[in-house]
Formats: sequence, structure tokens, C-alpha cells
Amino acid sequence: MFKTTSFSFLLPTKIEFGEGAVNLLPEKLKEALPSSNNSACRILVVTDNGIEKQLWFSAIVDMLETAGYGIEIYSKVTANPKDSEVMAIAALFHDFQAGMVVAVGGGSAIDAAKAAVLTAGLGGEPALFQDRDQVDSLLSKARENKSASIIPPLIAVPTTAGTGSEVTFSSVITDTTRNTKFTIKTPAIAPALAIIDPQLTHTLPPALTAATGMDALTHAIEAYTSQASEPISDACALHAAGLLSRRLPTAVKDGKDSRARSAVMSGSLLAGLAFSHADVGAVHCIAEALGGLYDIPHGAANSVCLPEVMEFNLARGESADLSIADRYAALSAAMSTDESEEPKNSALSAINRVRWLSAEVGLPDFSSFAVPPEDIPLIAERAASNGSNENNIPVYTKQDYTQILEKLFETGKK
Repeated sequence: MFKTTSFSFLLPTKIEFGEGAVNLLPEKLKEALPSSNNSACRILVVTDNGIEKQLWFSAIVDMLETAGYGIEIYSKVTANPKDSEVMAIAALFHDFQAGMVVAVGGGSAIDAAKAAVLTAGLGGEPALFQDRDQVDSLLSKARENKSASIIPPLIAVPTTAGTGSEVTFSSVITDTTRNTKFTIKTPAIAPALAIIDPQLTHTLPPALTAATGMDALTHAIEAYTSQASEPISDACALHAAGLLSRRLPTAVKDGKDSRARSAVMSGSLLAGLAFSHADVGAVHCIAEALGGLYDIPHGAANSVCLPEVMEFNLARGESADLSIADRYAALSAAMSTDESEEPKNSALSAINRVRWLSAEVGLPDFSSFAVPPEDIPLIAERAASNGSNENNIPVYTKQDYTQILEKLFETGKK
């Protein structure tokens, strides 16, 4: 198992979880608003076009307006949020003279809103903030010149059970000039409040429920097997893996099953806490390369790549200082596989459980992404250069990623 020396754990986000929790939004906004902010009654709501059309979204807007808040809506966030969208949100925030941002949606809307509040508060291009030291320096200088809050308050209302973005410190944005993804990671963009209402996921179609749920499972598994893991993230990851493994098939088959939806939403939340305090690994390195190059939805890319990367990790991770086999064995037990097996066999059963889940919830195969095979070297290069690669067990080279991608292409042809 992994060695624990020292660690720190920060959770600046207040969590309100439960069915009907969204009805607490007007009341909870008052707690989150800076008392000195004269524009506090103006709220910029960030979402996507699909959610804006939902009746329950209109009900949320009506509820806020009835409570006396002025509302402006930005609904042009796309599946892989773009730097241009972040700039548009920040500009609209200033034009509307808003006092806070409420992100309603999946990880894309929340990530876009996170990057936008930082851009609105500090100015400049979103890509500037991928340098954590630069963010800290800008925040320090801004605080010296201003007495009010620098970064606008952000409230997250997740509508999918997948990313856990409502409690993480990171935002993944697509650079539209280079067709790459970059990550902004700083506690400054952590939402002040997360309103997590499983009822908002009841209308998710089965395919999206499956992809986002498996995305959350990817977060749990990669966090637990990260070289940066620590005891609190481990506990969250293991419990998340168990909830998602047992309850996701039911949520996909019967979207109105409240118990299943609540369990999957809890799993997504816990997985978000886990990977934000540990890290992700090779699955995300590949998925982010695919998303930047081909605009493939992040959750779907993670889900499809997960079992192949797990298998490769197990085959290559035996020589690592920290045993990947032991970690997969623990995940195997958490996901209700046969606990009586030897560690290696239990590790294999964890991978088999993931493969079974992928098939059970109807995930597509890699071929559905229509990725050009001749792009394998480029994808592998970008995956190997991803910052999370260094926390994978083992750390992979471009050639390692090439082998994984070739296996994904081969499997997709069957």
C-alpha cells in the first residue's frame, strides 16, 4: 500500500446535499454574498443551451427573480468549455455589473464559470492562469490594491453526477488556438457553495447518465491509485467506487429511481473530493488530449479508456515502489468483487468489474470517436506531457501511451 508521510486537506466549499436542496438556493445565496457588494443582487447564471430549455431551470430562474435577484443568463457553454466562452462570460459579468456567478450544469458549465470568475477578477486571458505561481502573484497584488473581494463568489449547482467539479479547485479549458486543453488549479476558484440536488439528474438520458457515472468512477479509481493520494482522499475514493459500481446500472436503467440517483450523485461528489486532493492519471491524460484535438466529451473519453489503462497499469506497475496490484485489490473489494482471491487476481477482478460496468451501462467503444489512426503519435505526445502523468503508477512515456492507444484502436475494431 502507499506510504503516508504528511498531507494537507482544504475544503473551502460548503455543501448542501439532498433531494429538494435546490429550493434552498435563494436563502443560501444571502450567506454567500459579500455584504459590501452593492451589485450583490445581480446574478450571472452560467449554463448550456440544453439545460436552459428544461422546465426545472426556468423554475430556478423564477425562484431567484421572485426572491429579488436580477438575473442574466449565459447559455453558450459547450461540452469542452473554450477559452473564448470564458472570456465572453467574464465580459458579460462586468457588463451586467453582477455580484456573483451561479453555475447550473455539468462539469463544462461549472469549469467555464470557475475560469470566468478568475478572469473577471484578475483580467487577462484564461491561459495565463494555468501557472499557479502566476495566479498567486496576481492575487497578492490585487489584494494590495483593493479592499473588496477580488474573485466574484461562485455557486455551483451540478446537474450531472460525473465531474465533481462543484468541489474541486481545478478548471479544464480548451485553448482554441492550439487545440489543446489546459488546467487552472487554485483554491481561489473553488465554489463558495455547492447545492447538490439528485432530483436535477432525474431527467438525464441513459447515455449521459452512463458516461458521467463512469467518469466519476474514473476519478475515484485514478485518485486512489495516484502517487499523490493521502488518507482522506483514499477514504472518499473507495466509498465513491463502491457507490458507483453498485448503483450506476440502476440509475441508467431507471432514471427516476431516487435511491440510485442519490447514491450516484454521492459517489460523484466523493470522487471529486478524492481526485482534487490527490490527482488523476493516464486515463485523463489521454482523454484531455482527445478532447482538445477532436472535441470528444470528456466523460465519454474517460469511460472508454479506463479499463484498457487499468490493465496496462497492472501489467507495468509491479516494479513501482507503490504496488498498483494492492490498490486494485482494495478497489475490487469496494466494488463488491470476490474478496477471497489473491491480490493479483483481485486486481484483475476490479478491471473485469469495470469492463462489465461499461458493457452493462451501454458505453460505446473507442471506434465511435472516429479518431484518425495516423494521429496516434500526436495523441501519445500530448498525453505524456500532461501534468497528471507524473502521478500515474507507473509514469508513462510517449511509447507507453502509443501502446495503449494502439490497443484501444484494436479493441474498437472488434
